[in-house]
Amino acid sequence: MADKEVALIVGAGEGLSASLTRLCAQQGMDVAVAARNPDKLADLCAETGATAYACDVIDEASVDALYDAVVAEKGVPNLVVYNPSARARGPITELDREAVKNAVLITCYGGFVVAQKAAELMLKRGNGTILFTGASASVKGYPNSSSFAIGKFGLRGLAQSMARELHPQNIHIGHFVIDGGIEKKSGDERAAGRGDDGMLSADAIAESYLQFHRQHRSAWAWELELRPWVEKF
Repeated sequence: MADKEVALIVGAGEGLSASLTRLCAQQGMDVAVAARNPDKLADLCAETGATAYACDVIDEASVDALYDAVVAEKGVPNLVVYNPSARARGPITELDREAVKNAVLITCYGGFVVAQKAAELMLKRGNGTILFTGASASVKGYPNSSSFAIGKFGLRGLAQSMARELHPQNIHIGHFVIDGGIEKKSGDERAAGRGDDGMLSADAIAESYLQFHRQHRSAWAWELELRPWVEKF
């Protein structure tokens, strides 16, 4: 256990999370994947050797239980990735307040809870990497998407604050602005008309996450924006 890096991917599912799981496993890491419904991760775990855990990111006790289980079975994570997000769509005057509250809790507050526990464990060990998955909404608010902007802007602020606080303590923090659609599979209908590589490849994004994790600390970044080469700014 001590000879392997431990990766914890929170909010796991298809797409980017699955690509990250596969890549970390290929790198020889001992991978833990967490979701509210871990049963959906059975095929991914069978493919990669990852271990699935249940976790509700807005339930502090659930997050603590996740880390307790991962640390007991694998060790303190070297890499933690936070992926969950939610949104309530619609005009500002018509949005359901409880739906907005839930979206912000999942997208932003859950990131705080997961990162706080990771930082606590990593600081005791003296190193580690915590990465947050952002979106176009992290830097620009869109109409009828205020709840997503609140959550993603907040997550970005959390990452920037943590980077300033924790980089001097050897904990690497990263925020990724995924500024475009992620292709779910080959032939994704959403890519029609965009040409070759008109959407982001989940595998390519995962490679960027790994490169970020491997950065030398003399030149650490805190944020990386990823976008399709054909998309207009």
